[in-house]
Amino acid sequence: MINQELQSKIAELQEFIDERPDAREVRKALAVKLVYQSYKYEEIQTILDVSLGSITIWKQAYEKDGILGLRLKHKGRKSHLNTQQREEVLAWLQTKECWELGELEYKLAFEYDVIYESKRSYYDLFDAAG
Repeated sequence: MINQELQSKIAELQEFIDERPDAREVRKALAVKLVYQSYKYEEIQTILDVSLGSITIWKQAYEKDGILGLRLKHKGRKSHLNTQQREEVLAWLQTKECWELGELEYKLAFEYDVIYESKRSYYDLFDAAG
């Protein structure tokens, strides 16, 4: 990537970070910015407490859709997962070797438009998945 283009992307991401009140959007943009600043994915994972997969997804979303790719997709909050969605999430959790709260929060928000008010609801899903 040409240095000027790289600097432009970093500046665009910083402006987005400065303007966003939602911590989830800020975390996505910051992860992508750190990638462009040549941080290793493992370093970003440690700094932001996010999964390597999330970093990859966020970077791809930014490269495909620009800043809009980092915006939260949901328009409002649903109170819970329906039965089929819950089973899908539990099956997904059971395929994972390591569970991360941030990754689960992101998956529920991005794929199901569900954001729980209490962390307890996420931990209940972990418990149900065994």
